[in-house]
Amino acid sequence: MATNILDRQAPASPLKKFAQRLEVRMLLLALLIAVCLSLLSPYFLTKSNIFNLLDQSVVIGIVAVGMTFVILTGGIDLSVGSVAGLTGIILGLSLQHVPIVPAIAIAVTAGGFIGLISGTLITVFGLAPFVVTLGVMAIGRSLAYIFSGQTAISNIPDAMQNIVYTNFLGIPSNVLFLLVLYAAAWGYLTYTKGGRTIYAVGSNKEAARAAGLNTTFYAILPYVLSGAFAAVAITFSISQLLSADPLMGNQMELDAIAAVVIGGASLYGGRGSMIGTLFGVFIMVMIRNGLNLMGVSPFWQGTAIGTIIILALLVERLVSSRISR
Repeated sequence: MATNILDRQAPASPLKKFAQRLEVRMLLLALLIAVCLSLLSPYFLTKSNIFNLLDQSVVIGIVAVGMTFVILTGGIDLSVGSVAGLTGIILGLSLQHVPIVPAIAIAVTAGGFIGLISGTLITVFGLAPFVVTLGVMAIGRSLAYIFSGQTAISNIPDAMQNIVYTNFLGIPSNVLFLLVLYAAAWGYLTYTKGGRTIYAVGSNKEAARAAGLNTTFYAILPYVLSGAFAAVAITFSISQLLSADPLMGNQMELDAIAAVVIGGASLYGGRGSMIGTLFGVFIMVMIRNGLNLMGVSPFWQGTAIGTIIILALLVERLVSSRISR
């Protein structure tokens, strides 16, 4: 039977392939939001506000890196906020006895160890990620109150501010750290066997195991990174405030998950990218910043942000479905 040439699907052009990339769509969405907010507020695109946007992106952006690794494997980490609060208290207490660098190392190690416990319970014992990290969230917040004596630790060394307020070529050190971290995480996921294994675990764990990949290690590793990055993020926050409060990191997990999902990652695992997450972080921060500039009541901001998140996800799902067809 003759084949109808018209039925053959023509290969996509390079421009179309470029436009189909998730990162490109996220960039266009971020630019669209920036243009809209600049029209609604004359202060949005000022130099001071742009640096303010970048500064506000650091903490949630660092946490979102770890959350991206977790979500790529098909998991979820609800404990990052309380882990940040607990490791912040550990950092504050450690600074009373040891220099800054060892104190930070202790806090980051503690965060990674908490993630190791969560990852082991989920991967080795087969417990549900939602349940395990929900339990760790409750334990972490409780221990933060216990270790701190239900009060903030305020006698943080002034030298901690150098972590945030030092500039390199005019770029604040915390913003530079964020960009370098995303570049390193993107390179790891894109060009290393470990990164490809993480995608494989999220796509089809049994097939990855049958292919001889070390699925156990790479299913636990994201939770270790998530806990460690939560500690790193809260270190920057404490460096700015010179105070460690047991309430720090409250609801941080919601912002991190929202940023990752807005960035195009699938909660079922196997799909997403670090660049998309970075754009998701910027979108979240721009929305909050724009609403503040427009004088929107804090009580209404949650409603506005939630609505925008749902609409963004709906549009992305519709666009993805149309492209896949």
